[in-house]
Amino acid sequence: MKGAQAVKEISAGGVVYRHQDGQLQIQLIQDRYGKITLAKGKMEPGETIEETALREIVEETGIQGKIIESIEMIAYQYTHPQYGFIDKEVHYYLVEALGGDLQAQIEEIRGVEWLDPDIAWRKQLESGYDNNNSVLSKALHKLGYEVQK
Repeated sequence: MKGAQAVKEISAGGVVYRHQDGQLQIQLIQDRYGKITLAKGKMEPGETIEETALREIVEETGIQGKIIESIEMIAYQYTHPQYGFIDKEVHYYLVEALGGDLQAQIEEIRGVEWLDPDIAWRKQLESGYDNNNSVLSKALHKLGYEVQK
């Protein structure tokens, strides 16, 4: 029997932002477990990582955006009941909202909202996933906003 080979899974998403009435706003979603997170999802055959990020943002939140720059890639392993070890890569981008109507994809997430950067950061620290702290912090920094850690 050969050694177990981990399956690779790539996901992509982003920190979506907009300026509303001169104020910076950050989009956060609440997932089906009630945790605060960022729009993201699995890459489909034939897609680039950037296309995956933009498609997932539209599907989960109804917002169309454009990629400004890469933020970071998070890598981790988890065990899938059927496939065993999965090597997961999640690529995050800074995405400017261009249009669309904010609409949560109810099959996947509980809610989506635009928040002031301070509130977004506080919500992330209180009820977000730890590995998203650096993603959101770096995104806010790129937008000229420093968070209090």
